[in-house]
Amino acid sequence: MQQSTLKKLSEALGLSISTVSRALKDHPDISAKTKQRVKELAEAMEYEPNSYAVQLRTKHNNVLGILVPTINNFFYDSFIAAVEEEARLHGYSVLIMQSRDDLTIEKNNVNIFRKNMVAGLFASISIATEDMSPFTKLNELKTPVIFFDRVPVNEICNKVCLADEETGRMAAEAIIKKEKKNVLALFGHPHLSITQKRLASFQRTFEKLSPDTKVTYSFPEHSAPAKAEVLDSLDKTDRPDVIFCMGDLILIGVMYALHEKKMRIPEDISVISVSNGLIPTLFDPKVTYVETSGYKLGKRAFLQMLSCLSGNTSIQEVFIDSLLIEGGSL
Repeated sequence: MQQSTLKKLSEALGLSISTVSRALKDHPDISAKTKQRVKELAEAMEYEPNSYAVQLRTKHNNVLGILVPTINNFFYDSFIAAVEEEARLHGYSVLIMQSRDDLTIEKNNVNIFRKNMVAGLFASISIATEDMSPFTKLNELKTPVIFFDRVPVNEICNKVCLADEETGRMAAEAIIKKEKKNVLALFGHPHLSITQKRLASFQRTFEKLSPDTKVTYSFPEHSAPAKAEVLDSLDKTDRPDVIFCMGDLILIGVMYALHEKKMRIPEDISVISVSNGLIPTLFDPKVTYVETSGYKLGKRAFLQMLSCLSGNTSIQEVFIDSLLIEGGSL
């Protein structure tokens, strides 16, 4: 049925359009009896407010933006799922866009979010992001921005992050506990804050607890270069006895290489990863990993967003604890 209008409601009730409008908004000047009459008829006639008019009046709508580097990633997919679940429960919908780690696309997407007057934005920035002015414009419009996962390093802003330093430390300690002596440590892009924090913590832990362990560092970022790096290392006489993978894409490349070389895990070589949780379970034996949950991050980020939308103007940086999940690969 086509949506009824305020005019039709006013004509049916014998009230002015302004009175009907104020009654629907629970205005204190309108009597309880009149409010009840208006709302009962509005429900019967399936009246819904003009969302575009509400948007123009409030300068916001009930849409929350989510900006991620890529949607084709299980971590971001689970983050989006968590936010969407909470958004639906609280009367919001979500608009999702990806930057593809391209600064121009990222800037254009933020402008689209701004022009569509989103109520708030969840943003994981691209690798090379330094100019924060597109995001600042949103803050100037009183639109809260919650940065997550990939966050600005030196900016004072709302951040919901994984405990990256704890993640690096836990992975290093697990390797040291197994008395491994030759580590191939594969990290993501060195410019990213998450890489820098995990790498620094990983290095500090080895320097403190096992300074004689040989650790070779590389930054393949994705599965293809990770596979090439592992194949190259296995051809050397002093090949590693354990491989650390900073993320799921790196882990996939590593496992491709080990299967190609018919390496037994953990008899010939051990593997440990940082993961959202799904990919390590697809292998036999299951890969030991430090959990960095996109789903948990999404749930916590939404709580932060609700706080901002309710008027809380304090700036917070929140961390989600990591967890070591034992498999059979170490």
